[in-house]
This record gives sequence, C-alpha cells and structure tokens, in this order.
Amino acid sequence: MAKSIAQLNRELGEQVLDEARRQPNAYTGKYVGIANGKVVVVTDDLNDLLKRLKHVEPDPSKTYCVELGRDYSKVYEIWEVV
Repeated sequence: MAKSIAQLNRELGEQVLDEARRQPNAYTGKYVGIANGKVVVVTDDLNDLLKRLKHVEPDPSKTYCVELGRDYSKVYEIWEVV
C-alpha cells in the first residue's frame, strides 16, 4: 500500500531531526519545512518558514514543519497565549 503524503512528510521530518541530533550545534534553532515528501525550506525564522512553505504548497495537509533541537518527546503546557 502506498504511503500518504502526510506519512512521507512525517517520516522525512523524523529523519531530519535524527540527523540534526548528530550535529546539534550546526542546526539547533533552525526550522525545516517539508512539502510533498521533500525538504523545501530551511530558515531561522518561523514566520518566514510559514510564508515560504505556503508559497510552495498552499494545501497545509501536504506540509510538515519541525524545529531542530526541539525535544518532541517532552510535553509542554501552555498556560497563556501572548
């Protein structure tokens, strides 16, 4: 059975995070945008990432973003939105 775009994007995101863990100083704080199973944006700015990712793929269900250096196994509680 063929994988969905969402599955491909998530798997690629996990691969990118694994690579970044091997070289943490080089990539920490970068944002990576993935669309349709390919890395399409790498930037230091989240707003820039979102704008460029939307330009490449307007359908958000076909996109995926990760912040390198972030520990996605932890749960963060948000008490207030600023």
